[in-house]
Amino acid sequence: MYDMTTPSQAGAATAKSHKRETFSSRKLFIISAIGSAVGLGNIWRFPYVAYENGGGAFLIPYLVALLTAGIPLLFLDYAVGHKYRGSAPLAYRRMHRAAEPLGWWQVLICFVIAIYYAVIIAWAAMYTIFSFNKAWGDDADTFFSSDFLKVAEVPGLSFDYVPGVLIPLFIVWAVIIAIMVLGVRRGISKANSIFLPLLVVMFVILVVQALFLPGAMDGLNAFFTPNWGALADPGVWAAAYGQIFFSLSIAFGIMITYSSYLKRKTDLTGSGSVVAFANSGFELLAGIGVFAVLGFMAQAQSVAIDDVVSGGIGLAFVAFPTIVSQAPFGSVLGVLFFGALVFAGITSLISILEVIVAAIQDKLAWGRVSSTLVVTVPIALISLVLFPTTTGLQLLDTTDAFVNSFGIMAVALAAVIVVTVGVTKLPALHEHLNRTSSLKMGGLWRILLGGLTPIVLGYILISELQDKATEQYSGYPAWFNGVFGWGMAGSLIVIALLLTLVPWSKKSKANNDPEYDVVKADEDAYTAAKNKETQP
Repeated sequence: MYDMTTPSQAGAATAKSHKRETFSSRKLFIISAIGSAVGLGNIWRFPYVAYENGGGAFLIPYLVALLTAGIPLLFLDYAVGHKYRGSAPLAYRRMHRAAEPLGWWQVLICFVIAIYYAVIIAWAAMYTIFSFNKAWGDDADTFFSSDFLKVAEVPGLSFDYVPGVLIPLFIVWAVIIAIMVLGVRRGISKANSIFLPLLVVMFVILVVQALFLPGAMDGLNAFFTPNWGALADPGVWAAAYGQIFFSLSIAFGIMITYSSYLKRKTDLTGSGSVVAFANSGFELLAGIGVFAVLGFMAQAQSVAIDDVVSGGIGLAFVAFPTIVSQAPFGSVLGVLFFGALVFAGITSLISILEVIVAAIQDKLAWGRVSSTLVVTVPIALISLVLFPTTTGLQLLDTTDAFVNSFGIMAVALAAVIVVTVGVTKLPALHEHLNRTSSLKMGGLWRILLGGLTPIVLGYILISELQDKATEQYSGYPAWFNGVFGWGMAGSLIVIALLLTLVPWSKKSKANNDPEYDVVKADEDAYTAAKNKETQP
């Protein structure tokens, strides 16, 4: 039998002096991982995507996508982070030097997302306050675009600031920076343990209240009534896989970073299964709540559900305020909905920022506070300069669309190809998962990652490329999409390669990490024991 005691003791004394931060318990890791996965997209993206792609029938490709791509990719991230004990760049570097750019690509994606994600939290915070007196009046659409954001007619780069956005955005960044400075245990873990339960409680109350609204059942019928013919459409299946990729926080460094903070003896697949199904459960809950209130809105206006359904920002800041104005106890409904958006956004944003902070810590061997401030303060300043302006909405729309399609989806495809074919580390990661987990992965896991997942990712990526190449996104000027869309997405790859050329500090964990040496010694001993068992 394999004994972990001897190799661990060899480096234990050294490891104590250079110990990596860890989650104090598996429960806090699961809470933090769920907090990262459950974000704004769960609340406003999933209901609309499901409705547009077959209603109740969409749950079939959604479940298939979860089981065949979402969970396998989530386990891959866990295995990479936990086995190689580092931030995304360091973990990929330890896997193989040639793979390091993948880590920096993921770090830069998080950098871009963090810049604009905070402003949506600021909007939601203001709308939580607006809900008390229904400040948007009778025309929520005009209020959002003209009165609140003061959106410019022509997209561009403006420095005409909107105080109603600038001030709450500053407060959001102050709170986020304070959480990040406190670190993994005192900051991230505690914040998630507070905000995630509040999010769930608020949303459950919201859903229960929504189910008693007049017309709620009509909304649920529209949401769940299956259109079986949609299952023959490849686009519906692509939408299901796309939703899973976006909602699970996979393939852009978050789960690699979080899993690197886990203790060595951790049930990776058990934890990952809880996170994946909790995330999907929340999406389903969001669909029920959102369509219940949309059913009420359709009945109140005597129109069809089709006429009131919207997704994304339109659902959150136009359709929902309209519902709040018409519904009994509407102010309570609004506070619950927008408050839930704030909490969901905060838990996701701290996970996005942690990817960058961890990478700087590993690369430069800086302390927690200095690394956090060097990362968060510049990001906050860029966010405060670009997005509380009259062109902030168009800038956010373009940046989000391109960083998702040609950032997250592209790096996910590249990572799968590199791990499975490029450096052929999938067997070693497979072994690591099974060594530490209760739910053992069979050969099917490797087949799905090496076969089905890259095919689906490639199909979605090519479709997105064709769509955005044939016409200007959202009708914005070519230069605008060129700079903040195509230019931004392409520059991430170039900068990732340049960051790879920057030498690692001699004091960094890449060169001096006794704790990783202990893990490696354990794995070497385990491999030797397994080989000995198979010998005749």
